[in-house]
Amino acid sequence: MHASPHDPYVRVRGAREHNLAGVDVDIPRDALVVFTGVSGSGKSSLAFGTIYAEAQRRYFESVAPYARRLIHQVGAPSVGEITGLPPAVSLEQRRSSPNARSSVGTVTTLSNSLRMLFSRAGRYPEGAGRLDSDAFSPNTAAGACPTCHGLGRIHETSEELLVPDPGLSIRQGAVAAWPGAWQGKNLRDVLDALGYDVDRPWRELAAKDREWILFTDEQPVVTVHPEREAGRIQRPYQGTYTGARRLVLRTFSDSKSPALRAKAERFLTSAPCPACGGGRLRPEALAVTFAGRTVAELAALPLTSLAGTLSTAAAGPDATEAARVLTEDLVARIGTVTELGLGYLSLDRATPTLSNGELQRLRLATQLRSGLFGVVYVLDEPSAGLHPADTEALLVVLDRLGAAGNSVFVVEHHLDVVRHADWLVDVGPGAGVHGGRVLHSGPPRELAGVEESVTRRFLFDREPVPARTVREPAGWLRTGPVTRHNLRGVDAAFPLGVFTAVTGVSGSGKSTLVDALVDAFTGREEGTGQEGGAEQEGGAGRLVTVDQRPIGRTPRSNLATYTGLFDVVRKLFAETEEAKAHGYKAGRFSFNVPGGRCETCQGEGFVSVELLFLPSTYAPCPDCHGARYNPETLRVRLRGLTVAEVLDLTVESAAAFLSDVPAAARSLRTLLDVGLGYLRLGQPATELSGGEAQRVKLASELQRPHRSPTLYVLDEPTTGLHPADVEVLMRQLHGLVDAGHSVVVVEHDMDVVATADWVVDLGPDGGDRGGRIVAEGPPERVAGAADSRTAPYLARALSGVAPHRS
Repeated sequence: MHASPHDPYVRVRGAREHNLAGVDVDIPRDALVVFTGVSGSGKSSLAFGTIYAEAQRRYFESVAPYARRLIHQVGAPSVGEITGLPPAVSLEQRRSSPNARSSVGTVTTLSNSLRMLFSRAGRYPEGAGRLDSDAFSPNTAAGACPTCHGLGRIHETSEELLVPDPGLSIRQGAVAAWPGAWQGKNLRDVLDALGYDVDRPWRELAAKDREWILFTDEQPVVTVHPEREAGRIQRPYQGTYTGARRLVLRTFSDSKSPALRAKAERFLTSAPCPACGGGRLRPEALAVTFAGRTVAELAALPLTSLAGTLSTAAAGPDATEAARVLTEDLVARIGTVTELGLGYLSLDRATPTLSNGELQRLRLATQLRSGLFGVVYVLDEPSAGLHPADTEALLVVLDRLGAAGNSVFVVEHHLDVVRHADWLVDVGPGAGVHGGRVLHSGPPRELAGVEESVTRRFLFDREPVPARTVREPAGWLRTGPVTRHNLRGVDAAFPLGVFTAVTGVSGSGKSTLVDALVDAFTGREEGTGQEGGAEQEGGAGRLVTVDQRPIGRTPRSNLATYTGLFDVVRKLFAETEEAKAHGYKAGRFSFNVPGGRCETCQGEGFVSVELLFLPSTYAPCPDCHGARYNPETLRVRLRGLTVAEVLDLTVESAAAFLSDVPAAARSLRTLLDVGLGYLRLGQPATELSGGEAQRVKLASELQRPHRSPTLYVLDEPTTGLHPADVEVLMRQLHGLVDAGHSVVVVEHDMDVVATADWVVDLGPDGGDRGGRIVAEGPPERVAGAADSRTAPYLARALSGVAPHRS
């Protein structure tokens, strides 16, 4: 194929990445192109796995071989040929690990400009030397306050927090801050060996002993003679003692586990650093001002206020040329962020406290100011986590990226974004082996004639929400007053026995309120007396939260292992005549332990190949060819299939294969019920999207028999789901409510909210202009609320009226 250098299309031929079935497709450049299709249809494989991966591969080919070793790169995609492909920039919706030092300023790089402004144009005390811009950063050794290490707050604890019940002895668990299991027992045994009375009530111990046990920084080592237990030989060992305060502070600062950090935080109090007053910087940096304020004070202002303050100062008679130039650039860059509706954020706002929608728009704003021209932006569901009102601001940004001379390729499910597209690529018709074909590539309106398309029905055949009877609450769960982030003394009531949707624009406080509900419910269960507490009228015996965090961080964790299905499969293999004849137990059929696995690749299925002057690449294991097991294990067959072949079955195929095994059939049926029939049993956890991971968790929960009423809390469960998949998910969630359980979802999809029994709407805006309940009640009542930003979109969903493209 010979393409003209002026060919306006990206032409893909023979794409076979993942489930793509030799796809040929032509996609126009300099347009907003949206890729649609049900979850697992192959749209991401086409947009990211093929088009973006090939653009990246070509770029790396232009880089010196030695330099390539320093760059993480994806492998070459399985595609025959792609022509007309410009350089590509990927904007995936990935939240990095929580980091207290990451902020709005660091994500947007606006902090760099503000620091430069203070360094070059700040007002210094008389006689003070000029400081480098690094001296105005709390994240550098030159700038960070030495007392709080640049965090602005210090954490401390007290005897009352560490020992909530002084009537208990140490052996009975008086030091509540100690870990459980062996580590807690070890600390107790070490204290016993050091001569402290671990059986006496805490309050009866000498004050100096209590002080040492909790607050010492010493770490003595002593020989411990553990108590003998029947049938166990326990030898003496050298045990090290660590004070309770030291242990709690170390866990809080160093642990990567959110659960351990949250537990440690319960035993700590937080206060502004006495040295810097919360400013996070050294005194010499805080002595420099601009517009009469320190860099910390300006960083704490909402961006709209910051822009106004800087503009006023730059226009003043005393402003220098450096101040005017630097301020003009900074105000222009802030304008890009405020244009996306984020003017309520401050530069010092920590990114872990931002919603996914806020974080995604910050990254988009940064790209908008980059000034790139002639590239193709490949975006992964940029509307995920966005309220319909925020989606309108997103469309403006996508149009501006295109108007600047770029191509914008978007993988998307949000129908407003789909309608706004210049060009639509619909992949399907189904998921997995039932998908992988391009059903339509052309203007969105022409999809109306493609009968095979699942997307067509939702785009063109909208109907009003059918009349239904709103369920009556079986009771209420009340929490508050909640003061957290932007919530200020909010009292909330959640009905039990019904389906509740929590709505509001991005940053309005939805997730914060629901997190407070979860904490209060957990506190009620554990008797911890958490913030505001929870008062319950009616039944909800247990709590289940289902989020979108990955179900595993390595390829060894997969669908079968997470759901417990693989335990059943291994047991079935161990019960075969062949396995019994060789004495193989269930453990023989695990690829995670020595014995039955292939030792060449240690059960991974692939090996790393070191290439001289090139990055390492991965290839199928030369011995097992990707099967993960050794030949002896693969000789054992269950109904004609090896264990490797069973792992390669889709959920749909496995349901038929194991239909007569009740334990397996139940797991597989729940996976089918939440729309995951296309996934393979051995599909690595790392290959699952956030929406898929959330549905796997929900399926794992649904397969357990529940006798007591349960409160299910889901944070944006429809993120990443095609409207057809949303229908499948909603059937399951409403089924839970019909079975006597309660469901609370944080949700932006108005079609989902329209089917709820109760809506709690927060706002009216984000940040300081939000954080209160503006409307609550059945959907029809909230749709008529005057103050609600959600109301007009919910009214539109209830009526079934689709918006027209502007």
